Amino acid sequence: MRGLNEEVYLGEVIEVYLPLSRLLNLYVSATQNLYRVTDTFLGKPTQKVPYVIGIAGSVAVGKSTTARILRALLAHWPDHPEVDLVTTDGFLYPNHILEERGLLSRKGFPESYDFGRLLRFVSDVKSGAPEVAAPVYSHLAYDVLPGETKLIRQPDAMILEGLNVLQAENGGAPGTFVSDLFDFSIYVDAEDHDLERWYVDRFLTLRDTVFQDEKSYFNRYASLSTEEAREVARSIWAEINGPNLVRNIKPTRERARLILGKGPDHSVRSVKLRKL
Repeated sequence: MRGLNEEVYLGEVIEVYLPLSRLLNLYVSATQNLYRVTDTFLGKPTQKVPYVIGIAGSVAVGKSTTARILRALLAHWPDHPEVDLVTTDGFLYPNHILEERGLLSRKGFPESYDFGRLLRFVSDVKSGAPEVAAPVYSHLAYDVLPGETKLIRQPDAMILEGLNVLQAENGGAPGTFVSDLFDFSIYVDAEDHDLERWYVDRFLTLRDTVFQDEKSYFNRYASLSTEEAREVARSIWAEINGPNLVRNIKPTRERARLILGKGPDHSVRSVKLRKL
């Protein structure tokens, strides 16, 4: 379940992720019971409403690993809740639209996402729709895959993971934000210099693996020397990922219900739970 260049030790899973999954499991059960009580009070047929968990944080911080671990642990509690995982990458505008708007180099910034579509998707899931389709993104093609979807069919819980999930942004229109629909939210945090180092290390690993595939959008980087690859990665961080972190992602940290603070070795060093 771990990501590239990211160590996850069993002790950390036991001490951090297992208790967190238990807390979330209790929240899921309590919230679903509240929905049932409310439906009974209103005289409505009882309907299953998924518990939505948002996970945010910088590029290379380990959001995807956190999401995969929590999904696996949540699904193994005695009541075996069904848990789906969706990433916001699928809600990026396709590359041809980003190119038309001059935004391809700003992929990951708020303006590169179709927030209207993302908001409709989460709203449909929360409304208890029997089946909701999420678009699928390919990191190999570096684009949204046309016609491909992932179907969400009323799970007990859904984890939505992405850079932008806590941003107070909905395409510039007033109204509901995606984060308004979350039952619980997590921000995975780390120092900026650690994030940059992890990103550069990941880029080097991708150069030796995924980028070697001729179908990869980034195949042009496969033949770079180690020093050349480091320079390219540092440039991408300085021009895109770093500014996006400072301007758009990090300011949302305090909006999270829980903050996982990571140390230089990628291990979780602190857990802060907002009580109010």
